[in-house]
Amino acid sequence: MYLVLVRHGESTWNLENRFTGWMDVPLTKKGEEDAENAGKLLKEKGILFDVVYTSVLQRAICTWNIIQKELNTKAQVIQNWHLNERHYGALQGLNKDEMRKKYGEEQVFLWRRSFAVRPPALSIQDERSPLKDPKYKDLTEDEIPVGESLKDTMGRTLSYYLEEIKPQLEKGKNVLIVAHGNSLRSILKFMENIEDDDIANVEIPLGIPYVYELNEKLEIQKKYYLSKE
Repeated sequence: MYLVLVRHGESTWNLENRFTGWMDVPLTKKGEEDAENAGKLLKEKGILFDVVYTSVLQRAICTWNIIQKELNTKAQVIQNWHLNERHYGALQGLNKDEMRKKYGEEQVFLWRRSFAVRPPALSIQDERSPLKDPKYKDLTEDEIPVGESLKDTMGRTLSYYLEEIKPQLEKGKNVLIVAHGNSLRSILKFMENIEDDDIANVEIPLGIPYVYELNEKLEIQKKYYLSKE
């Protein structure tokens, strides 16, 4: 069976080199093309998906909608906030290069790529707080992050994977997850048993499907990116 991970296409804040996190920004024209290309690659591969999971952020949802036009599938689609991008706290919306000038290359690298270092926290009174977004009205204040490390992100993403997604794979279903760099890195870290220090060097490119071929025990038989290059 197949488990396929797709990071959303280029967003407006990817283009502007900003920390995005839970901020709900759209795809660029190139991002739409990234998604279309991902759909074509998956169609050529011929995988028929039974269940599709996305985050609740529009850049992931729109990426899936474009992929779906290529696949013309009637797969069950489930959106869940546990698959959201890592929450970048008070960094959200700020330019990464400007933050490097202010705090230094090493500190920004730790905020972006390390396993356990959290960014500066975002006040719940801040206009950027998810508490002010109706998408999260059913979440408790304890569930709303103010800034996450990859370890924090993995806590919510992996619990959702184990409770909701893994059982679908155990039933022999093909699963597609369309989400974000850090939520997908969390799943990849678990699947491939990557060490905490080594995950900093793992980068998931925009819009390129990453395929796991699994046996009945969910052991990885093959893993590869789908690409024409």
